[in-house]
Amino acid sequence: MRLAFLGTPDFAVACLAALVEAGHEIAAVYSQPPAPRGRGQDLKPSPAHAYALAHGIPVRTPVSMRDPAEIAAFADLKLDAAVVVAFGQILPREVLEAPRLGAFNLHASLLPRWRGAAPIQRAIMAGDKLTGVEVMQMTEGLDEGPVLASETVRIDALETAGSLHDRLAAVGADLLVRTMAAVKAGQAKATPQADAGLTYAKKIRPKEARLRWTKPAAEIDRKIRGLSPFPGAWFELASDRGPVRVKALLSQVEDGSGAPGQVLDERLLVACGDGAVRLLRVQREGRGPQDAEVFLRGFPVAAGTIAL
Repeated sequence: MRLAFLGTPDFAVACLAALVEAGHEIAAVYSQPPAPRGRGQDLKPSPAHAYALAHGIPVRTPVSMRDPAEIAAFADLKLDAAVVVAFGQILPREVLEAPRLGAFNLHASLLPRWRGAAPIQRAIMAGDKLTGVEVMQMTEGLDEGPVLASETVRIDALETAGSLHDRLAAVGADLLVRTMAAVKAGQAKATPQADAGLTYAKKIRPKEARLRWTKPAAEIDRKIRGLSPFPGAWFELASDRGPVRVKALLSQVEDGSGAPGQVLDERLLVACGDGAVRLLRVQREGRGPQDAEVFLRGFPVAAGTIAL
């Protein structure tokens, strides 16, 4: 089919590549405008934008898809369908209805649970055991459209947002290709979302990343894994040179008790409000991520040290 693809982050790239490989004609890729990235904060294209450039696909980066000129340009593409994967803008009705068959969205949750911006992180932080990907026919409401296809994925005990992201991207790309084939053949069936179980995955706020050791260990562990690798849950570790900021990137719950924030052994077991958390992978400010045992060789932490 002749498609427009609207997507921005790495999660979208797997889907775009799969559609190209499946033989669809991508008339244009729409992505968020280039943004400051990296140490130099130079303006760089999004991952989906970069993929399109590398494969000779026209790219548009509108500030707003509600701009009448953008709506007209989109309609002029004469599309069979539009595919949306983590684009980053709410699309107006005129855009959704412009393609002959409509617009379809791949969403990284089992709707109606975790509609919204951060479904992968929120599923881990909430302690969900299952999540998945679904393809829906888009409507004007936020992730409210009827579902055409779904795949369930189990969330592992040591799952991070990063590892789950990669698994869901691969599963989602395959599901999207199969679903678009069904749409082309007129065989796709749309099922309205259930009324029960609705939750919203709000965007992660910077202030959420600070760890509070007075919380139960299970909750802290889920936050660490749900915010890893980005933005990274963080705390400050007391040292003879003053507090040192450390990101916690991987953890597990273990037995242990003590004052919240007290380091219980020399292998980074930290007491929480209820139970304790073993830090398995960390990142000291200004350094790269390290397994805990490597981190401790260069920055020994004695039992009794306080994690702030």
